[in-house]
Amino acid sequence: MEDLPAELSDHDLRAGLARFGITGPVVYAPVGFGDYHWTVYDRWFTSVSDLSVKPLAGLRQAMETAASLGEQLPFVIAPVRSDDGETVVLLNDRYALSVFPYVTGKSGSFDDPVHPGVTELLTALHRCEPPENTPIAPIDVPGRAALTALLDEPGEWFSAEAREVFVAHTDIVHAALTELDHLAGQLPDERVVTHGEPHAGNVILSPHGLCLVDWDTVGLAPPERDHWLVGGYSAFYSLRWAVDDIAQFTEKLRAPHEKSRDAELTLHYFTETLRNL
Repeated sequence: MEDLPAELSDHDLRAGLARFGITGPVVYAPVGFGDYHWTVYDRWFTSVSDLSVKPLAGLRQAMETAASLGEQLPFVIAPVRSDDGETVVLLNDRYALSVFPYVTGKSGSFDDPVHPGVTELLTALHRCEPPENTPIAPIDVPGRAALTALLDEPGEWFSAEAREVFVAHTDIVHAALTELDHLAGQLPDERVVTHGEPHAGNVILSPHGLCLVDWDTVGLAPPERDHWLVGGYSAFYSLRWAVDDIAQFTEKLRAPHEKSRDAELTLHYFTETLRNL
């Protein structure tokens, strides 16, 4: 994210870091699209999640799973624990903080080719013993109910331009949801631990080898949930990814928001995803 999070003070952030025993100069890192990140001394990488988008209970379950996986698999960049043993700490009513070791190396972006070695990492992940209380990755799109309601009655949107684009594509979204239901019935029964988003943006080629970061989508699912992003194919998961993006972008663009670079990017990705559906 390029914009700083609204309603989060520097005091709240530093107070959260102090719970991990971390002090020092904090530098904002405008990377990724969703969470907010800072670095401290190039030793720690912080991730601040908006709880209106990522519910606290699910975030904690994912981070606890990642912490357990980090004890089994050396390529998992897992969250560290606070002084009182938490992987996620509240900063205020809206934001929560997780802290990770800073990894030196090279990463890509979503559209970049994934390093061929990632397939080997995923094989090891899928074969590992699932940690206790590993989340079950949802098959259906979490925001489906709200999205479906808007197809019949779009209502008012803060972004009139986004509403116009959405209305022009309601038939296509309807068809995509119908196709998702059909494809879901063809998924295999096998469930393994999956990362959820092992694209090039979440892979770091470090001096010690390949690493996987960003474990908030970890969950039990068919292996193809990961494989389609690393050269495999899944009609279901590729379509689900697009519909899930549309649902999330719709929620953001309907709600009041300031004009900013992040808002411009959201509208751009929303429009492109609808046009390519």
